[in-house]
Amino acid sequence: MSQLFFWHFLGSTECLLYTVMAYDRYVAICHPLRYLLIMNRRVCALLAAGTWITSSFHATILTSLTFTLPYCGSNVVDSFFCNIFLVIKLACADMYVIETVSFTSIGVVPMTYFLLILASYVRIVYSVLKMNSAEGRRKAASTCASHLAVVTLFFGPCTLVYTQPQLSKVLVTPVQIFGNVVTPVLNPAIYALRNKEVKAALRKLRGGQTPAH
Repeated sequence: MSQLFFWHFLGSTECLLYTVMAYDRYVAICHPLRYLLIMNRRVCALLAAGTWITSSFHATILTSLTFTLPYCGSNVVDSFFCNIFLVIKLACADMYVIETVSFTSIGVVPMTYFLLILASYVRIVYSVLKMNSAEGRRKAASTCASHLAVVTLFFGPCTLVYTQPQLSKVLVTPVQIFGNVVTPVLNPAIYALRNKEVKAALRKLRGGQTPAH
């Protein structure tokens, strides 16, 4: 139960945070002069709190529904963690309700978040194309690069696993390991590359010159 809860709680939180971050980039690039007014401290606090509360509610519903089902057969889950679809396969009851809720929570909701992120970037691209300054385009690309990288790393494995239920076992495990281990490890490195001090240190390691400040 703990595995299932925290898997969906943290996954949902990450998904929501990426959506909020996409909105943040949209405001920064499309409404730069109003950025501090729109993304003020109160709004940021509400968005952060809403993300955690919504994710907790989402995970609680899925976990509660999953473990109210009767389990009378095998207790062996055919995976290295308790994914909801693999757990409910072990139940001896009509699973229509939980399958519907699961599809909505794991399929429809993340797809909605993804479409919101996509809509933000469509608007961002439109604004970037209207820029006359090459420097402005470069700064916009730099602002979005790290976010686009982590969104791709997050949604890529998730899409592959949840849209291909018949995926061979040989491929499922590496994909899940990549999504659950490799991606979180890469995230700090991806975001750190935007830090000037980190860039300067990398240049020193390569034997380059530290940029003047």
